[in-house]
Amino acid sequence: MTVIESAVEINLPVDKVYNFLEDLNNHQQLMPENIYNWSSTADEASFTIQNMAKLAIKIANRVPNSELTAIPTEKPPFDVELKWTVVPNDNGGTTAKHIISADLNMMMKMLAAGPLQKLADHQTKKLKEILG
Repeated sequence: MTVIESAVEINLPVDKVYNFLEDLNNHQQLMPENIYNWSSTADEASFTIQNMAKLAIKIANRVPNSELTAIPTEKPPFDVELKWTVVPNDNGGTTAKHIISADLNMMMKMLAAGPLQKLADHQTKKLKEILG
């Protein structure tokens, strides 16, 4: 299993960060430009990644003010889990971490690991821009 992580510090309490992340409608704001055909509800989202694949995800697990996990609703090119965790930091703010776990063979890892890391980094950066 390939695990890709990106973390960011946000100057808001955990509950505010979690409330933003738990609604998949908000995740469109976190996506890079190569994501299009976005469609979402609070619990499900589908989108196309330019030159790669169409992906549909749903919230599989919610742990209030702690963790949010999304999994594909249709068979993806490889098994993948998208997780956000939020924990209080020492400054009264929140450390938000985006964790992408993907079951990649060596060939897929060479092709996909870089873009997946860029996606995770982009999403955490956008989260900080939006929430401060």
